[in-house]
Amino acid sequence: MLIDEIRSFLTDYFDVLQTQDMAMFDRVFHKDCVLYSQQDNAMVVRPFAAYRSMVQGREAPVVGNFPRSEELLMAEFLSPTMAVVKVRLRLFNNIMEDHLNLMKHEGRWMIYAKHFTRVGSA
Repeated sequence: MLIDEIRSFLTDYFDVLQTQDMAMFDRVFHKDCVLYSQQDNAMVVRPFAAYRSMVQGREAPVVGNFPRSEELLMAEFLSPTMAVVKVRLRLFNNIMEDHLNLMKHEGRWMIYAKHFTRVGSA
């Protein structure tokens, strides 16, 4: 069932953000992925390579013993190989909301675009 595949994929996605396992990062984010956010009223666009370097260069939340909180808020399937999901998670002391555009390629789901924002403090 597609929703079970998405839930399994999201387990890996949440683990990547908490542990910064870069091999898993490369399985979750497609190499052509682009990430979008608004910070200080300015649009921020990060291609895959820039985001990967940023994640690789910071201390993982798991190292700081930050508690985890993750939930799937919405999943919409455009086709058996395309989906949009909305998730909320704790990252460090921030509560983040992510909209992930997913595509299934070569038998596995990957992120092709990510829109994210900080919605509060933990």
